[in-house]
Amino acid sequence: MLIARLIAELGGLETRLDAASAALEARGLRVAEAAMLDFCGDVLQILLPDGDAALVRQVLGAHFDPCDLLVARSAIEVPRLFVSDMDSTMIGQECIDELADYAGLKPQIAAITERAMQGELDFPSALRERVGLLKSLEESAIERCLAERIVPVTGAATLVATLKARGCRSVLVTGGFHHFADPVAAWLGFDRVVGNRLAVADGRLTGALVGAISDASTKEATLREEAAKLGEGARVLAMGDGANDIPILRAADYGLAYRAKPKAREAAGGWVERGDLTAVLSLLGIPRTDWVAG
Repeated sequence: MLIARLIAELGGLETRLDAASAALEARGLRVAEAAMLDFCGDVLQILLPDGDAALVRQVLGAHFDPCDLLVARSAIEVPRLFVSDMDSTMIGQECIDELADYAGLKPQIAAITERAMQGELDFPSALRERVGLLKSLEESAIERCLAERIVPVTGAATLVATLKARGCRSVLVTGGFHHFADPVAAWLGFDRVVGNRLAVADGRLTGALVGAISDASTKEATLREEAAKLGEGARVLAMGDGANDIPILRAADYGLAYRAKPKAREAAGGWVERGDLTAVLSLLGIPRTDWVAG
């Protein structure tokens, strides 16, 4: 069975549902049931006996966007593992772009970042190039950047805290840097951080990295390593926004793209485009009365 849950503008919802159901039927996908969830009143749940999940997402997106959507192949449960990207997912910024502003290089570096997130550039090469451009920047600029520029996305702390209260382990895995990810993880309550390390000497960035690069393969390996510890049947939630998040979005039971680049959204099992990160809790079926403030 396919289970689709979505949150959309309530005005005209029945008309759009009728149109979406007809479009699904025309493609050989029969809607068995559609109703608002009793315990999450703003969530529409649509049940289909079987079919192509990607096609269901495409049709529902066409009729309900902007919406928040999750399509799954079995009963939707609270995950026991949450693996998330950091930049433009848990926080509203790309840290390296903001840091580059302190070196007067933001437009140049942000252009490389955008192309890498769109999947147009090899991520490790693009990362090395951007880090190299920051050579000689004072390390103290990182603290200033954290204090002045970096802000969690609305609902991020509540999402992590609520999942944790239900026994879910949270891992922040990023192609960004521990200088930023460690404080962000502490702010939001993540249990583990995986990321890159900037090399520093005499109080300045050297333009190099320390150790192996954390990239798309690292993200997927981390998810699989953590999931293996939980045993068979443990549900995994993953979130990201860029091309280097595609492996975790595909590997998770619930891979959600957050205001994502087209390639990431296409690879995901659903997306958040309308609400903030607490929409994820509603899609998972956790009522507002059970949300935990972060």
